[in-house]
Amino acid sequence: MLGRSVRLVTAVILLAIAVCTIFGVGWGVAARERERNRVEAVYYNGRVLTLDEEAPTAEAIAVGGGKILDIGLTEDVLTRSGPQAARVDLGGRTVIPGLIDAHAHFLSYALGRTRIDLVGTESLADVIGTVAMHRDKYEEGRWIVGRGWDQNDWPDPRYPHGRLFDSAVHRNPVYLVRVCGHAAIANSEALRLAGITSETPDPPGGRIVRDEAGEPTGVLIDGAMELVSKVIPQPTRAEKKRLLVEAAHACLSVGLVGVQVMGVTSETVSIYKELFEEEALPFRITAYYLNDEKDLDSLLDAGPLRGYADNHLSVVGVKFFTDGSLGARSAALLEDYSDDPGNRGLLVVDPEELYGRVLACHKKGFQTASHAIGDRGNHLMLDILEKILSEYRIEDMRHRIEHAQVVSQEDIPRFATLGVIPSMQFTHCTSDMPWAGKRLGPARLLGAYAWRSFLSTGCRIPGGSDFPVESINPFLGIYAAVTRMDLQGNPEGGWMPEQCLSVEEALRAFTIDAAYAVHEEDLTGTLSPGKLADFIVISDDIISIAPEAIPGIKVLATVLGGKIVYGTEDFPVHK
Repeated sequence: MLGRSVRLVTAVILLAIAVCTIFGVGWGVAARERERNRVEAVYYNGRVLTLDEEAPTAEAIAVGGGKILDIGLTEDVLTRSGPQAARVDLGGRTVIPGLIDAHAHFLSYALGRTRIDLVGTESLADVIGTVAMHRDKYEEGRWIVGRGWDQNDWPDPRYPHGRLFDSAVHRNPVYLVRVCGHAAIANSEALRLAGITSETPDPPGGRIVRDEAGEPTGVLIDGAMELVSKVIPQPTRAEKKRLLVEAAHACLSVGLVGVQVMGVTSETVSIYKELFEEEALPFRITAYYLNDEKDLDSLLDAGPLRGYADNHLSVVGVKFFTDGSLGARSAALLEDYSDDPGNRGLLVVDPEELYGRVLACHKKGFQTASHAIGDRGNHLMLDILEKILSEYRIEDMRHRIEHAQVVSQEDIPRFATLGVIPSMQFTHCTSDMPWAGKRLGPARLLGAYAWRSFLSTGCRIPGGSDFPVESINPFLGIYAAVTRMDLQGNPEGGWMPEQCLSVEEALRAFTIDAAYAVHEEDLTGTLSPGKLADFIVISDDIISIAPEAIPGIKVLATVLGGKIVYGTEDFPVHK
């Protein structure tokens, strides 16, 4: 009898504990949910362009837990948010979704901020003079590295000889990368340190330019660049971290809340993770591994990484190269360059090898983002993807072709048919238009920088800059997409204006279409309840001002996860 009583009491106690545990867990979950959905701040009295088709405009945004909790008219949102929420008066200014650069080289940009900037140099003498002006900052033997020259802007557009830089410096190796990143000039000391002589063969996917006697001139094309770049001392991990944080703040100041980074190593990903764990990087990174990363197979086995550090870091794909650049005449064309008979550019990877690598990524669920500028490079990549998708069908992979700069008329519709995304950089058009016609001739120009043609087939175009090749400022990309003119307003009416985009289409390229390109359209890209609270306050109404005024737009505040991470006097940064 006593035993039954003890067992009964024990059972009752255990049941009570179980009930309390269940309700306790339930109450805890509910409490955490309430905390996540608690309005922390309301940004009100603005002109909000949401890019959400169901509710395209609003006046106020309520944020909490890093997400948008409410959006609508100022009076309604303030009433629903309660008195505990902080309030930020937008003063009638325009608000748009935070801008996303869909193709950038973030670490290269960060490191480049410490190197000689050659963008805008107008002649070889100008480049040599700029290097000479900096030489006293470098002790003897230290590498002098720069980037940004473009021989197409020089009176004599031929490639120079690297020895012309020898007398401009002390006994220093010099390595200067072309603006496109697909060619470089190395002086005599740099060639010596790299062991490059007349006997050095051209590496796969590259070319060592030689003079009439067969001696290297110091100009290196594509794969040959690594012969020198690999012997240049690299910054320390601590230096990289510092420079990345500085670069992120520069991006925030022009309205970028994140970038899609093309070609990272596992080491760089570990640096990003470290920075996000330290809460030192107020920025969002979506990354694509380099296809020749040494431990790529194990990285593929681990699968894509999404939403790390509260949606600050994702690694979703692998970056490939098919060809070089149009400016360096190394983009692979189906026919000869119009201004260089006998040259059709080059493929930097054997097609069969490229097929195998892309297939391996596809099978593991990784997107591929393949650099293809020439019509032959694009045609090859489309053929590879068509074969893979027909043999190993995986729905909605959204493989990408980066640049899609020169595409034959027959190949443009294949992008939409295959579900391949043309990831394009609008300022490449306005940078290249003074000489692109000479490279391509009138017939091929019809498929060059052909944004409207792509949209008409049903494609979505994510917009990027390819920085540091171009400026980090996304408003310059929007301006180029809308006008197809340079910053001086040339040519009047735009270059091949039938390919221009509307302002809203250009905005979509840097917001919802960029998000779509990485399967994040449900997370970001529009200002909608439930999405990340990433938006910017700008000085002008981008929809109503003259397109020529778009480059002058200033960012007054950048909000990431509901908090001001860059601000001017009226919008102080949240500490």
